Amino acid sequence: MKRISFIIVFSCIGLIATAQYNKGVVLETILKTDTTSIGQKIVYPSFAKDEVSIVKVTLPPGKSTGWHKHFFPVFAYVLQGTLTVEVENKKTLQFPVNSSFSEVINTLHNGVNNGNEDVVLIAFFMGEKDKPLSVH
Repeated sequence: MKRISFIIVFSCIGLIATAQYNKGVVLETILKTDTTSIGQKIVYPSFAKDEVSIVKVTLPPGKSTGWHKHFFPVFAYVLQGTLTVEVENKKTLQFPVNSSFSEVINTLHNGVNNGNEDVVLIAFFMGEKDKPLSVH
């Protein structure tokens, strides 16, 4: 009985999501979260001039972003390679191709390419107009 209820609930959710668009349009959730990759609660800051930036980042083999932090939510999708993220608390995270993640907020971190091919990702910065995307 529980399995049937579970199937009915998820079928209804799927119908609601698909009903938002014309027949034949497929929605595939890439990431749905309320926390960062290290479990921080995502909170949108209140800015005077909100601005979203979508950036393609290419990190060659052996290179890193350098230690930096963001003061607002940033989301990323890995198109190619495997990104290693070192976090200031000595934690290391791995994000392979076709994975997505919510970056850490107000926490120093460093993106590293330890592989033999470029790491390519698309990053979505939920920032403020005329302000930097990150701070070293």
